[in-house]
Amino acid sequence: MNTIETRYRAWLSQPGLPDDLAEELRAVAHDPEEISDRFYRDLSFGTGGLRGIIGAGTNRLNVYTVGKATQGLADYLNAAALPKRVAIAYDSRHKSQLFARHTARVLAANGITAYLYPRLEPTPALSWAVRYLGCGAGVCLTASHNPAQYNGYKVYGTDGCQITLEAAKAIQQAIQGVDLFTGVRAADYGEALAAGSIRLIEESCLDAYLQAVYDQRVGDGTGIADLKLVYTPLNGTGMECVSRLLDKLGVTNMTVVPEQKDPDGNFTTCPYPNPEIRQAMEKGLELCRRVHPDLLLGTDPDCDRVGIAVPDGAGDYRLITGNELGVILLDYVCRTRIVRGTMPAHPVACTTIVSTDMAEPVARKYGVELRRTLTGFKFIGEQIGKLEAEGHPERFIFGFEESYGYLSGSYVRDKDGVNAALLVCEAAAWYARRGMTLLDALHELCGEFGCYRNAQRSFAFEGERGMHTMQQLMARLRDNPPAAIGNYRVEETVDYNLPGGHNGLPRADVLEFHLAGGHKFMVRPSGTEPKMKVYLSAVGADETEADAVNAALADAAARFMKG
Repeated sequence: MNTIETRYRAWLSQPGLPDDLAEELRAVAHDPEEISDRFYRDLSFGTGGLRGIIGAGTNRLNVYTVGKATQGLADYLNAAALPKRVAIAYDSRHKSQLFARHTARVLAANGITAYLYPRLEPTPALSWAVRYLGCGAGVCLTASHNPAQYNGYKVYGTDGCQITLEAAKAIQQAIQGVDLFTGVRAADYGEALAAGSIRLIEESCLDAYLQAVYDQRVGDGTGIADLKLVYTPLNGTGMECVSRLLDKLGVTNMTVVPEQKDPDGNFTTCPYPNPEIRQAMEKGLELCRRVHPDLLLGTDPDCDRVGIAVPDGAGDYRLITGNELGVILLDYVCRTRIVRGTMPAHPVACTTIVSTDMAEPVARKYGVELRRTLTGFKFIGEQIGKLEAEGHPERFIFGFEESYGYLSGSYVRDKDGVNAALLVCEAAAWYARRGMTLLDALHELCGEFGCYRNAQRSFAFEGERGMHTMQQLMARLRDNPPAAIGNYRVEETVDYNLPGGHNGLPRADVLEFHLAGGHKFMVRPSGTEPKMKVYLSAVGADETEADAVNAALADAAARFMKG
């Protein structure tokens, strides 16, 4: 009997196996491919933790894989000189509350005090709670913007930032030593709550978080109360905190998308609840066409990302991309801080290697040092930590990534959709006083710095076969790099996975091709999904010209992914 079959039978015979997991396993009894997909490997604990499809098996997210990960985390904390306290938050996804409580139970059984938010809250509120409560780690049960069948287990360090590569490796080693069924200790939830080894996070913590966000105001607030908004939390966690923040800002004219207001792990109106995807924002756009707001705001299910749409001047609304909004906000933060005399000495802004190159001339105009990091906001958070260690956290003025993540302060160490809502409203109000929309602002910036257009293509590779295919594709591109991509000559190839990394960055499975004309083509496997991601960057005299370049590069990407 092979290992996969052995694992399958061991799960089926496990005493106390929850009914839903047992039913799922019996349903695939005669489907070897489905059995293999559930058991061919252990769900990978990466640099952010776990993420996977909810269900039965070692390659699924369930109480057993969550318990094993938490036991490993507990063993790591108990062996380290770190506070024996962990903050826990969860989102609106299926089983998030169950997994959060199970995480608390395992920590409590291992002598670690678990602080659990009493209701679903945004991921950045978890980052805040870790530092506010003096915890050694944090756990957020969320799969961010993934489809409904996914959930995740995101781990944070004592600094409120997602765990470092070194910590992730140490926790992974601890997890490997835990038997899935017999090696996990878990307390009774009610008894642990009564004993104080599980504690519900008090309202004062969330109040302090919202005040910290409010304190990130860059301007004087003039005109924000005049804004007319449409907001959608995409059936996630954003409703409470975003509403409270906008209320503090004086916004009274806000309409919430009714179908997406309440938490719902099914995400029935947007199967892929990601504000980067037009389909997720379509209900909001439909409402905009009826009520005619100045701005559409959309936060993803764990409220760490924001997408927006603004009037296009032709009677409809135009979605603004993550790169475009990042540049708009960077420019707004810089110009406003300078005018108000709040720009620190030697200011620093951060973005990622896959984000728009347009950030460079904008930062240069204002005398701001722009630091590039690997993909993932945790690396921007690390830069804030370095500045803090040097005694100058105030130098950090703004960070963004192309995937709709933004942050303008050091109060948390992760992207923050609540903070982004603040900045967007400030910038929209500032431009409105000048008779401009944020789209007008973008056009003005393009006129000054050139038209940079970015696009992304994702290619799914499911299951064990897909994982091997992705590895083979990256190996082929390294062994036989193309001389041209989309008829644009490759002038330089950068491999971030060489020993020592690149430009002081850690090693990463990323290839970057610099093309003639100032265009760029980047490829990397996703760290959280079974996908290859391709990032396209073009510069043109206008949007039409730049988009044509990206279209040619996208065709080339499709050919590469087919082999």
